[in-house]
Amino acid sequence: MKLKKNKFIATCVVVAFMSQSCNKYLDKEPDNRTEINTVEKVAQLVATAYPQYDYLTFTEAASDNAEDKGSGVGTVADVSTRPYFWQDVVGSGTGTSTNYWNGCYAGIAAANQALESIDQNDFGSAVNPYKGEALVARAYAHFMLVTLFSKAYQIGGTNDSPGIPYVTEPETVVIKQYERETVQKTYEKIEKDLTEGIALLSASAYEVPKYHFTPAAAHAFASRFYLFKGEWQKVIDHVSAIVPSGDFLSYLRPINSTLKNMTLAEFNAAFTRSDQKSILLLANQYSGYQRLTSPRYGYGQTLVRMFEASRNYSGKALAHKIIYYSVPNYTTYKYKEYFYRVSPNASTGYPYIMSPLLSVDEALMNRAEAYAQLNQLDKAIKDVTDFMSVRINNYSASADAPTIAKAKTYYSIMDDKEAVIKLILESKKFEFLQEGIRWFDILRHRLTVKHNVYDTDGAETFIELGPDDNRRMFQIPEEASLSGVPLNPR
Repeated sequence: MKLKKNKFIATCVVVAFMSQSCNKYLDKEPDNRTEINTVEKVAQLVATAYPQYDYLTFTEAASDNAEDKGSGVGTVADVSTRPYFWQDVVGSGTGTSTNYWNGCYAGIAAANQALESIDQNDFGSAVNPYKGEALVARAYAHFMLVTLFSKAYQIGGTNDSPGIPYVTEPETVVIKQYERETVQKTYEKIEKDLTEGIALLSASAYEVPKYHFTPAAAHAFASRFYLFKGEWQKVIDHVSAIVPSGDFLSYLRPINSTLKNMTLAEFNAAFTRSDQKSILLLANQYSGYQRLTSPRYGYGQTLVRMFEASRNYSGKALAHKIIYYSVPNYTTYKYKEYFYRVSPNASTGYPYIMSPLLSVDEALMNRAEAYAQLNQLDKAIKDVTDFMSVRINNYSASADAPTIAKAKTYYSIMDDKEAVIKLILESKKFEFLQEGIRWFDILRHRLTVKHNVYDTDGAETFIELGPDDNRRMFQIPEEASLSGVPLNPR
């Protein structure tokens, strides 16, 4: 962490390639900080209050959405190899957990600077949407940090294990000391920021709303947060507020129609474009993830079978594009890489992607699980029906709609509720492949992860990561210890 007094300026420099929002107010004051004295400057600053880096590489590699393709197959690099074996990655390179930690706290620093400026000026009600955005963005970054770097929140538990430092004010010293507090305390602070912030948001405050916490995006985040907390009715209420008309079907990813009919180039450009109705929050993130198209440990020949007709209750194949460079090197091709050059004639710069941080699809399945947890199974099945109807090839409402009986038979589960929740989790697993979301479900449901490992002779063995293994917490950066933040046990 070790945020310095001039960290805010550094933050703007880092994100300048992704947004022009810092450019207008970087006239240096004597303390290296510009006075944020207008609503426009607050808005520009809050636009940078999002994680600048992605979590895709390490969460996907650590999850059961990765496999060992075999000796001599694909590229081997620490950034994807070590997380597969649940080992800490040394350094802060692109795609590492350290990189993501730093990016979250850089976003938090921007949010805190904006909130302090709002407190120090009389901007009136015009600043409310940006104050709300800063609070929700701060809550989101802290939530992602506590989820990835602390023990998972346990519903009904004490949650007294170490959380993460919840930073609520700009740093004014070179090295400030912080405490990790507890997971419970961290969650309380996240909820406070989220609740206060969401009440201030406006859907009409932005030229391109998809890059900001609008009310819809904030409700989607809240649904993920309360899913972890096990407050099922709040999940339902927040998701229902995203599409007040209730017509979620028209907002879901058109997997078996529009997207299916696109060429690969068209699909790659369209999947994370801001005009996709399914996307609720997009972030420009410095990332080399799309370059990891052929890692040895990743999406391979076994996992690709999840799209086959025999791998879901309907008996029909899924319409997702199956893209490979050579078997078994597969990619979902969801992310189009962009490149920011440091100057017009420069050959160096930064690769980045548009990351869909929140979507209607995820939110709908959050609601489905909440309904199931409350034993409102018919409502849960209705949400899953909408979800699957845009994913199954040649979908027939009469023949292919999910039912409790089909789920029980397919998964060989006797209990109705358990079968429906299994259906929800498995449907999310294939849909959000290479999006990092599977890791959240692994944490929430305390699922054991099993990875295969091939030796040089081709012999296959298996390793497991159990529900209480400390390696489920990614390691906190070594530099954070300078601020008094203890590392996770190993």
